[in-house]
Amino acid sequence: MFKLIARYLTLYLMMFSLLLCGYFDKSPPPNIIYILADDLGYGDVSFQGQQKFKTPNIDRLASQGMVFTQHYSGSTVCAPSRSTLLTGMHTGHTYIRGNKRVETKGQYPLLADTYTLSKMVKEHGYTTGIFGKWGLGYPGSEGAPENQGFDEFYGYNSQTLAHNYYPYHLWHNEHKIILEGNKGKEKGEYAADLIHNQALEFIDKNKARPFFMYYATQLPHAELLLPDEYMTPFKGKLLPETPYQGVDDGQKYKVGGYGSQEEPHAAFAAMVTLLDRHVGELMTKLAEKGIADNTLIIFTSDNGPHVEGGAEPLYFKSSGPFKGIKRDLYEGGIRVPMIASWPRKIEAGSVTDHISAFWDVLPTVAELIDVSIEYQIDGISFLPTLLQKGKQQDHEYLYWEFHEEGGRIAIRKGNWKGVKYNVWKFPDRKMELYDLSNDSGEAHNLAEKYPEVVAQLESHLADARTESEVFLFPPPTFTGVD
Repeated sequence: MFKLIARYLTLYLMMFSLLLCGYFDKSPPPNIIYILADDLGYGDVSFQGQQKFKTPNIDRLASQGMVFTQHYSGSTVCAPSRSTLLTGMHTGHTYIRGNKRVETKGQYPLLADTYTLSKMVKEHGYTTGIFGKWGLGYPGSEGAPENQGFDEFYGYNSQTLAHNYYPYHLWHNEHKIILEGNKGKEKGEYAADLIHNQALEFIDKNKARPFFMYYATQLPHAELLLPDEYMTPFKGKLLPETPYQGVDDGQKYKVGGYGSQEEPHAAFAAMVTLLDRHVGELMTKLAEKGIADNTLIIFTSDNGPHVEGGAEPLYFKSSGPFKGIKRDLYEGGIRVPMIASWPRKIEAGSVTDHISAFWDVLPTVAELIDVSIEYQIDGISFLPTLLQKGKQQDHEYLYWEFHEEGGRIAIRKGNWKGVKYNVWKFPDRKMELYDLSNDSGEAHNLAEKYPEVVAQLESHLADARTESEVFLFPPPTFTGVD
């Protein structure tokens, strides 16, 4: 009898111990920091070939994590790219498909019932913050950050005002913060630093609980202005310089117009260097708070490099080996740098050629925190690639449509890339075809050689999109003239 009791007692203790160990071994959900640079080209970081300046902190992040060599932005301009990120849908389905404004209020808003990445993580216990540029709904609208799942917002609501680095005001949640140091023509408060400091404070406040930080810095777009202390190391060193005459007074001064710059090359290098410094300070803050090992950091850019404000992407080879820049649907406009780092979870120094895009981030995070998506999205989780566990699903194809420049369309299926320009004026425009496996620069149009591939890509275009009541393609005001 006593032996039987002892046997059951031993078995009970073993089961209890296993349950107890399982409870204490369960890792807390990781913090997630998504760093989105603004108009940073594929070749604007030194680990991918930049020779004019160095980005040591971004390079360090890459060496500690995984580099994606075939990652794509959601679009080739700001608002739709960010919409694909937050909704998990590409520009054939996401609600915001262009940089449309509502009169003078700001960008057209996401709908109130939009299911966003930020809403998803907040519903599952995360504290959420966005720091930098929003551009998906003017203040007080249903698309404003506080109505799209963010507990804290500090930065620019309007992407138009985010053109300027010494603005008259920023927003903190629903409150307009007047920057006294920037009154009139004064340049006393540099917005990129103000925003960065608020992001660091967010980490301080939330170090003891899981948080999601969307760090949407406006660096390095598009006004080439910054304090002298950041400019000095580059002045006179990136010749020849062509001074840029911008807006230094009048109606658009500090409200969308780009300021003048005597040394645009020096300013651009300094701005990317400042971005790199900010990334390094975020990494240092995580280490100081003892949470670096439980934080997933993703670093990328919202589209390719720009030519506004005196910028010269050709000088810096900002598009890397690719053709095109911002507003193009060639690779240079949409293929962007991408790093994912998570100590002891993602293999340090790893590289993947998995084909992915912004709309994959939502399902990746969903899988990471064990959330089921109950509706149809375009994204596919790349968590198996990050953790090198399980089978990685591939896209049947990727799709983009661009609602400017006469209308542009691109589709990628495997190594084949199809591109159409000026489709509003010429709806029957023939598709250009490129084999990215040996022509990543899209120099050789193979459409006539492989008509069967063109036909296959064309067959996907009808299924790749649904019509939008707001972002019509083409718009009703289009006159047939570019």
